[in-house]
Order: sequence, then C-alpha cells, then structure tokens
Amino acid sequence: MKVGLLVYTANALPENIPRRYKTIRAIATQAEAEGFDSIWLADHLLYRDAHDGTTGIWECWTVLSALAEATRRVELGPLVLCNSMRNPAILAKMAITLDEVSQGRLILGIGAGWNEPEYQAFGLPFDHRVDRLEEALQVLVPLLRDGRADFAGRYYQARDCEIAPRGPRPAGPPLLVGGEGPRMLALAARYGDMWNTGYLGEPETMAKPLAKISAACHQAGRDPATLAVTAFIGLWFPDLRPDRPAAFENLLTGTPREIAAAMRGYAELGVPHIMFQCVPFNEQSLQRLTEALHLYRESGSGGGIGGGD
Repeated sequence: MKVGLLVYTANALPENIPRRYKTIRAIATQAEAEGFDSIWLADHLLYRDAHDGTTGIWECWTVLSALAEATRRVELGPLVLCNSMRNPAILAKMAITLDEVSQGRLILGIGAGWNEPEYQAFGLPFDHRVDRLEEALQVLVPLLRDGRADFAGRYYQARDCEIAPRGPRPAGPPLLVGGEGPRMLALAARYGDMWNTGYLGEPETMAKPLAKISAACHQAGRDPATLAVTAFIGLWFPDLRPDRPAAFENLLTGTPREIAAAMRGYAELGVPHIMFQCVPFNEQSLQRLTEALHLYRESGSGGGIGGGD
C-alpha cells in the first residue's frame, strides 16, 4: 500500500502567514527522503468566511510543477483539482506536459469543487458543477488516453482537438475522481482509474465508501476491482491542537504505533493508496506521521516504493 502526504500551501493560521515555496519544497523533499510514496496539494484560490476573512493559498498547478522538478521518486497530484477553474482540453495539455516533466509521476485528481467564495471572487461559474464535470470528463479522458477529442456540449467544446507531443506514458497519467454523491460516484465508476474518498479515520470508516463505490461500479457494468479506491485520512493530534477540526467528519488520532496499526488495517482492506492530512500541519505532526510510516514499513505490510492548522 502506498502512503501519501498532503502538503499545505495555504497561509498558516491564526497569523495568516504565507508558507513560502522554499518551506513547501523542503517539506516535500524531506517526505520523499523519509519514504512517502506521494505528495498531494489542495486546489483552491482563497479561503474566506465572515469570521476569519480571507486566507491565502498558492495556486496549485504552479507549485505542483515546481515540485515535479524538485523531487525524483514520489508520485504527485492535486487532491483534487476544481474542474470549473480550468478548461478541460487545456487541462489535458497541462497534465501531459507535467507528466513529461515529472517523468511519469503525475496522478491527475479532479472533482466538481465546493468552495463558493473563491468562485465568486475569481468570476468562475458555480452553477451546475457536476454537469460541467460530466462534460469535462468527456473531453479530458479521450485526450489523456488517445490524444484526440471531438466534443461539443453545453459548457465545453473541443473540436478536432489533439494533444501533441505525447508524454512518457502511452495512456497518459491516471485519472483520480474525488467526490461522494451518487452522481460523482457514477462518474468515478465510468471514467476514473482511481476514486478518492475522505475524510476518513479508523479503517472501519472505509466500509460504507467501499460499499457505495462497489454498487456504483456494478451499476455502470464495471468490475469494482478495476477501479483503485484511495482513502484521504484526517490525522489529528489533540495535544498539539486541542480544538477538534470542524471540517472533518472522521478523524484518526493516536500514537505513531497506533497510526501504523491503522495503516495496516487499510492495507488489509485492500486499499492501494492512502493520503494523510495532518492537523496541525507542523514539524511535530510530520515527525509523528513519519515515525508511524517507518513502523508500518518495518512490520512488513508496506507495499509502496519507499523502504495545520
């Protein structure tokens, strides 16, 4: 089982201090050196609410491209791109290019988006998000897989479009679809190479998502075994941040040894790839997660490449 880390690119709270790229790069390269299999970035333009105002964040694809050059082994991906922020044909071109730069290490994560204030602030359409994603996938998938698409829909057009040159992988980078609703599950079952679900905690929180995606695959006439199911886990250290993060439905807590045991639990469920979001996102949290990763690998359960706010 592969183990990934979400690296924060948003400003550090409560001071709202920007995380400089030098620091982001150092965290990513250290994670690679410690044996993590993948690095993930959130795709947002800003966070905004009435209480805290605006919290900044760096643009995802630019930082991801820089990390493709800074790293050598880890897989890289957005978790996940907001579809409405980029034209799907241009996104396919970007993805093939980044797959070339990274020498075949990109996992292209995509979803419908949810954070309405950023759409309003940047003049992006917030309506019919799943409809838009469904059309986008009809452009994106053939361009990634075959290098050609000819599509005209309500929201997107790509007439006689071609991606040239092609990247290092003949079928392009794998496509990961993130989302929980019935229509999103159906789109993952129809178009995805991978499906991501979150936020999860202990391994037993994976039971319902596994049942739902299996049902969606059967409804689409697809063997569920052909869709890789990945898990996004919220990892909370209460002694480092006492207030429970409100955005997480489920959370994993515990010592490094207990976290390693949870990793083994996910592996026993047949989950091929898990990703962690640490709360808080600081040196102590990352040290504990790294220790857990080493314990998991030393137990003989590791099948991967390696060994806050």
